[in-house]
Amino acid sequence: MLLLRRIYTFYAFLVFLITFILLFPVFLMAAWIPGWQKYGRLVNQYWAKIYFVLIGMPVKMEGSEHIKKGQPYVFVANHFSYLDIPFMGFIPGDVVFVGKSSIGKVPLFGYYFKKLHIAVNRASIKSRGEVLIRAKKAITQGSSIVIFPEGGITTGEPPHMNRFKDGAFSLAIDKQIPLIPVTLSYNHIILPDDGRLLLNFKKGKIVIHPPLDTKGLNSKDLPQLKENCYRLIQDQLWKDNQLPETEKTIIKTT
Repeated sequence: MLLLRRIYTFYAFLVFLITFILLFPVFLMAAWIPGWQKYGRLVNQYWAKIYFVLIGMPVKMEGSEHIKKGQPYVFVANHFSYLDIPFMGFIPGDVVFVGKSSIGKVPLFGYYFKKLHIAVNRASIKSRGEVLIRAKKAITQGSSIVIFPEGGITTGEPPHMNRFKDGAFSLAIDKQIPLIPVTLSYNHIILPDDGRLLLNFKKGKIVIHPPLDTKGLNSKDLPQLKENCYRLIQDQLWKDNQLPETEKTIIKTT
């Protein structure tokens, strides 16, 4: 079984590398030509869908009817695996990702990510402030934003999430746009964050929850909005992973 996982992982990496190299000139044009960034992100979405077909990993999406065309959103999802970013590539519409600045160190891929999306150094107050400015600008231009509010792969105990940071919720309230919780149900099983980077054979699942309205909300409402979002995603994770009641634990730290 371990040998099969290694072969499958190598094949998946090879497919990723080949398809990315083939598409890289398109990403470069989208990054360099003013106003073309959204087309690069559109190609990104098609790439994600084609990639998972090529590696034989079906991905089931539930709740896509909650996303209305032309409406910008802030999407927030649990973050347990390196697969989470490509999985969120299934989200329809023009979507800008907020990711760690360390992604920028990855050859070629990091350059493309920084040009078409938003990289943040979470240790820098200045960087976090610049991210909010860029995210607000993207929303004003009609784009949606994807943020992993745990601040990275931090829990170590999936399917239990760490508590959420405020950024995504502050952004949604500030721009008065809906916030959509997203549950990535099995990525921690398909590609565990255990240091081995070996894929398992399992069908992926994305659950898009109904939007949480922010109209009329202000900073005082942020804690409750954050808690409502956290509960929706965490409950879905427990349900899909069939966790018994005795193992359900809400992390109390903030």
